[in-house]
Amino acid sequence: MAEKELLHLTSQTLTQPQALDLVKLNAKLEPFSALEIIEWAANTFGDGVVMSTSFGIQAAVMLHLVTRAIPNIPVIWVDTGYLPPATYRFAEQLIADLNLNIHVYQSAISPARMEAIHGRLWQQDDVEAFDRYDQMRKVEPMQRALRELGATAWFAGLRAEQTNHRKTLAVLERQEQLYKVLPILNWTTADVQRYLEEHDLPYHPLKEKGYATVGDWHSSRPMTEQDEHERQTRFQGIKQECGLHLPATISEEKSLDSSSL
Repeated sequence: MAEKELLHLTSQTLTQPQALDLVKLNAKLEPFSALEIIEWAANTFGDGVVMSTSFGIQAAVMLHLVTRAIPNIPVIWVDTGYLPPATYRFAEQLIADLNLNIHVYQSAISPARMEAIHGRLWQQDDVEAFDRYDQMRKVEPMQRALRELGATAWFAGLRAEQTNHRKTLAVLERQEQLYKVLPILNWTTADVQRYLEEHDLPYHPLKEKGYATVGDWHSSRPMTEQDEHERQTRFQGIKQECGLHLPATISEEKSLDSSSL
């Protein structure tokens, strides 16, 4: 797609969230390649664009794609303090290889303090306990990161085939006061594999041990023949999303934030 057409998808300079017509823009963005979507977002949102990574199984795809177009983009990594050792080593490898402008954010409450006060929430085997854990260790640090970095748009590597919620999304979304840009939303697992091979990029090392998705060590496991979907290997199979990519709810707003920890 011609650069001129990319630059003029919006007929006005973005000065506030209400300035974009999501329905019309998503229709126009539909035929764009992932790289063209990223270039459009860079031109539209300028210095307000950031991206996030969990250094998960396919993390190298989005990190490589986005930094091709925006080399110094702020990359937010929410470190829960419970990631597998392999994830920390994989992160260091990609940070160095791709020269990432990394911004690490963590919960205001340490793992030890959280466990002393609330117990091992992941062992309580209910959605409410997992939600409370995710709010403290993931959602609040991410919200703080987006606020402190002055983000107006957020690149994320969500794919429609990953969860039921993600099947409902469009390439350009609103989440609270931000735009969410999902360049590889419609990619398949084969597309991911192809991109990694073409650019000689690594999967997370735990893929070799049967992991299709990986998060915290206590809430991720390899896939088995009994699993119908990869998300059954996360959160003991009782939920699909950690909360980072969901709209805020009343229950989340009542959860602990940094001011109460």
